[in-house]
Amino acid sequence: MKRILPPEVLKGTKVIPAKFSKRLSCAIKHLPIRVQFRYEHDTLKAVEQGVGVDPTFVLDGAILFEGLVAAEAITQRFEALVSRESDPSSQEAGS
Repeated sequence: MKRILPPEVLKGTKVIPAKFSKRLSCAIKHLPIRVQFRYEHDTLKAVEQGVGVDPTFVLDGAILFEGLVAAEAITQRFEALVSRESDPSSQEAGS
């Protein structure tokens, strides 16, 4: 069963975030998670929140990706997140 992450935010203009969302979907389709996100196109609000690169993907209130990153980088980051969540000892070591 695939776990669905809470809705996250993809900030940026309209075209580049759409490209990123396709990369994101393809890069994590083999993982036991699904990422729900919403687009936010308000440039002023994004800049106020520290966003300076288009697109920017925010997960749990922190910037996870900036720019149109490669699918391999997306896969690696989410694989690490999944393995960290499934291995309690790695969470204790990081605390």
